[in-house]
Amino acid sequence: MLIRIRTFCIGGKCGIVIPSEGTNGSDRVRRDPFLALRPRMAMLLLLSLFFVLSVHAQTKRKVIIDQDAAGPGGTDMQAILALVNSPETDVLGITVLTGDAWRDEEVQHTLRLLEIIGRTDIPVVPGAVFPLVSSKEYIAKWETLYGKIIYQGAWNFARGHAVHGPYEIPPMPEGAPTTKPSTEDASQFMVRMVHKYPHEVTIYAAGPMTDLALAIALDPHFPELTKELIVMGGSINPTSDDPEFNLSPRREFNFWMDPEASHAVLHAHWPRFVLTTVDISVKTRMEKTLIDQLAKSSAPAAQYVAKYAEPNILWDELAAVSWLDPSIITKWQKLYIDVEVDHGASYGDTLAWAPGEQPEMGESLVEVQKDLDKEKFYKEFVDLLSRPTPRAHSIAATTVPASAK
Repeated sequence: MLIRIRTFCIGGKCGIVIPSEGTNGSDRVRRDPFLALRPRMAMLLLLSLFFVLSVHAQTKRKVIIDQDAAGPGGTDMQAILALVNSPETDVLGITVLTGDAWRDEEVQHTLRLLEIIGRTDIPVVPGAVFPLVSSKEYIAKWETLYGKIIYQGAWNFARGHAVHGPYEIPPMPEGAPTTKPSTEDASQFMVRMVHKYPHEVTIYAAGPMTDLALAIALDPHFPELTKELIVMGGSINPTSDDPEFNLSPRREFNFWMDPEASHAVLHAHWPRFVLTTVDISVKTRMEKTLIDQLAKSSAPAAQYVAKYAEPNILWDELAAVSWLDPSIITKWQKLYIDVEVDHGASYGDTLAWAPGEQPEMGESLVEVQKDLDKEKFYKEFVDLLSRPTPRAHSIAATTVPASAK
């Protein structure tokens, strides 16, 4: 028998009515000994449903995205979208620091992205503008001794506009945001979140390590209170014809831009540390076929990526999607990892040792990804970006203005 449940609310109090069908099609109460039990049974079922939904919400994977969020489109934004679009995640916030672009410009791109996909409830928290020790000016002097560094992120690269200073914001192709960033600092936000949810928060870090190092300086117990650290960074021995790596295989941008911060992070006590290096990342690529697949979806996230994506290595996306589904990774290796902080020719290079060969000066034992099921990764990446964004809401700012199309 089909029981139709109706709800009612009077004076702020709500309840349920379970009618039985009359012979004339109207609802009437039938006289039978089980009638009194039906509302109670329904209430128990309703309470059970609320309990299941509550438990499901509590079991979502809490994550802070620490990202150098250059945009629009590109590896940084596509990784953010993969994490936000997953039904498994509870994104506590996105902390943004200088890396591929300057922080203030990246903050604006991140705010606009969240407007477009309807997730302006996720706080965007500004982080570090400059490294702890290194600087654009210092590296210019360093290059006179040791040679040119091809890619320096915000310091020597820009897409769609000229290289600019740290506080300039060029015109944004996707339109300027109307929402504002958090007034809290990224390191303070991270520390506050791990104290609020001890041993539950994953830190996904796919930019320079400055925000993490500042959080450690603010609270030495910060790493221990996290659940795990997921990092895109480091380069050991990649097979690549990219001039950025084939002559300097140990230099990877995220670790290199702030070597002292990377060194501090790699000497902290994390419950778990997973590393996606250049070595495995260069096996992937944002092929045109993937962009074409995304263009078929009407979801705002997919349309955004299809509009702004360019063929490139899926650096940060691999770190993000393989955290969501570790079965994508088919081969792992545990290594002790550090970063060179001597200011000689190898400044900022990745250092690695097999267990038993490390210098035992506090280096982290890291789970390093070695190989992947590429087709599975591509499918899950496209599926994530093609689906409707969970908990999305509609606001006027989600529409990309015609001038930005």
